[in-house]
Amino acid sequence: MKSRPWRLIFLGTPQFAVPSLAALLKAGEEVLAVITQPDRPRGRGLKLSLSPVKELALSHGLPVLQPVRLNDPEFVAALKDLAPELMVATAYGRILTPEMLAIPSMGSLNVHASLLPRHRGAAPINWSLIRGDKETGVTIMWMAHELDTGPIVLQKPVVILPEDNAGTLAVKLAEQGGDLLVEALERLRRGEGLKIDQPETGVTYAPPISPEMRLIHWEKSAPEVAGWIRGLDPRPGAYTVWQGNRLRLFGARVEKPTEQKAAPGTALGLVEGRLEVACGQGTLSIKELQQPGHKRLPAEAFLRGQHLLGQVLG
Repeated sequence: MKSRPWRLIFLGTPQFAVPSLAALLKAGEEVLAVITQPDRPRGRGLKLSLSPVKELALSHGLPVLQPVRLNDPEFVAALKDLAPELMVATAYGRILTPEMLAIPSMGSLNVHASLLPRHRGAAPINWSLIRGDKETGVTIMWMAHELDTGPIVLQKPVVILPEDNAGTLAVKLAEQGGDLLVEALERLRRGEGLKIDQPETGVTYAPPISPEMRLIHWEKSAPEVAGWIRGLDPRPGAYTVWQGNRLRLFGARVEKPTEQKAAPGTALGLVEGRLEVACGQGTLSIKELQQPGHKRLPAEAFLRGQHLLGQVLG
């Protein structure tokens, strides 16, 4: 017979966090409240949009808190009144205050999309692809005051396939995160309070993707350029410059890792319906392209209306 559920508060905002909350509810944990970021104006009409986590929480009748300031006295008092045993965060998007971390009697857990200590920070999925990792994973960890440094409860690896991009990898890791979170809570329920210190070696960082990072530098090797395109696909999207405008690139694949055909950035031709482009070393191909104000188009369809072949992308 399963012992009583954990009394917990869940924190999360984007779609990535939805499987974690869904897994907690399916497992029968007592979710006292859900904390998510304030509603944001989105779309052409700038209508207020609910976060995916808020939509799921409301569909289950859960109380939702959306503080503008985490140190707001009324918000902190509300958390204390709930008397949670645990707080569980998955991609909430804000750093919790020391006062918040001190509220749950057992502590606070975080679902992080990498095998810590590799890729500490806000964008681990993007950077695992940018850095050309062959494997990533999910870490359930105890939250500490310094970002992503707390002791590890559980980890599980996930293989990065050649066709993966940030979007497809996020889906895999989100599902894995929900499953691993439930397993971690069950182990804690059995008294297996795992706290494994992170190793001091192998630490890397995954800072937020800045606008400057999205511009492709074709002088890099084909695997490096492909990593940047895959790591920013589908959002926020890597781009090159052509005819003075941004040209967004999707679906990168290394064609020739070392062969040098032309100046970096030269559009060479079609390979299996994909646009082949020369890099500083080797070539890669692009599956889809998108001009400002237009839809994404397969490379072959894009080239029917554009004289791009033989030109150098900037």
